[in-house]
Amino acid sequence: MTHKQRMRHVLDGEPTDRIPWCPRLDLWYNANRRAGTLPASYRNASLIELTDGLGFAFHAIVPDFKNLRSPADEIHRALGVYNLDGMPYQTRFENADVSAEQRGDESVVEYRTPHGLLRTRTLHDEAMRRAGITISHITEHAFKSPQDYKAIAHLFDNAVVEPNEAGYRRYADKIGERGFAAGFISLAGSPMHLILRELMPFDTFCYEMFDHPEELAVCAEAIGRYLLRVLKVAAESSAEVFLFGANYDVTLTNPVFFRQHIQPWLRTFADALHARGKYLLTHTDGENSGLLDSYMESGVDIADSVCPMPMTQLSLKDVRTHFNGRISIMGGVPSVCLVKEAMPDADFPRFLDDFFADLGRGDHLILGVSDTTPPTADLDRLLEIARRIEEFGPVRPLEKTV
Repeated sequence: MTHKQRMRHVLDGEPTDRIPWCPRLDLWYNANRRAGTLPASYRNASLIELTDGLGFAFHAIVPDFKNLRSPADEIHRALGVYNLDGMPYQTRFENADVSAEQRGDESVVEYRTPHGLLRTRTLHDEAMRRAGITISHITEHAFKSPQDYKAIAHLFDNAVVEPNEAGYRRYADKIGERGFAAGFISLAGSPMHLILRELMPFDTFCYEMFDHPEELAVCAEAIGRYLLRVLKVAAESSAEVFLFGANYDVTLTNPVFFRQHIQPWLRTFADALHARGKYLLTHTDGENSGLLDSYMESGVDIADSVCPMPMTQLSLKDVRTHFNGRISIMGGVPSVCLVKEAMPDADFPRFLDDFFADLGRGDHLILGVSDTTPPTADLDRLLEIARRIEEFGPVRPLEKTV
């Protein structure tokens, strides 16, 4: 079986010759390549060549945000909007004057609208490059005061969404049978989530929910109309698996907020994709206590980057038992176990013994590193996990019942 075939069987609850092993390696690779510390045999290898050499599936879920054709691909990053070549759609803003300026490591973008001026700043500095990080940090949010709501709504209501099938096909063909080439939709899982994540600081968002709920809701409605246009275009692409929503955590997206403001949007996207025989993946890499029921009710197919004990309160067994095969898990290996300073050599074999003993049949599981393989991770430990997967053997899910 190819890696992609194996992963597809996982989603459909069908037997596989082994559990797929798909660790996210991009940050590890970027950091070590920059530092000149890649293994000697892979010193000049691309990330795909390295992954092929190790025999792993290729983690093509979260995009490389610095794989740009030009700086214009990421100038709208502070709005939560990207135009990367491998995405199944692209966005352009009409009826607004947009100007961008690069000032060293900082990008400054101004949007002049009929309702006022918006300005954003993002930073991607040397420390981030050394750590392998490709997504920039927002240093100045678009929202400054309630007077900005109309300008933000204007931008999203005038955002034109167009297909980018040729760009997505280039990306998918490059990945091939190495794994799922996810169709990137948005790191925000709903309009309110986008506002919380990208448009204003978290504390400001909390105040705005109480001080200006009507204006906030009207702004969210405009963003929602944009996201529905994105869904229509993206769903018609050739992508099979789509990434929509990321970075949930019980402290930031608490269960009440999630049920009210995120869950309905995940359900809308899931239903639309399922009608086309496609799958919805959402990136669940935070503290998931209290959120598991909402994931199930959202209709998502893949909980990507499930991050278990000792990094969060839930064990992988807890999450698997709760999902009971209704959601497939991607991830599950806590990144700290790959770092010798965090887990001594003597403890690592015992960790793996317990970890694999808790996997049960191993069904509905694509093993990977949650959230990502850190730059200081020990490559031998990744190879040992691969060996343990081979030792675990074929996966034979329970027969489906009607």
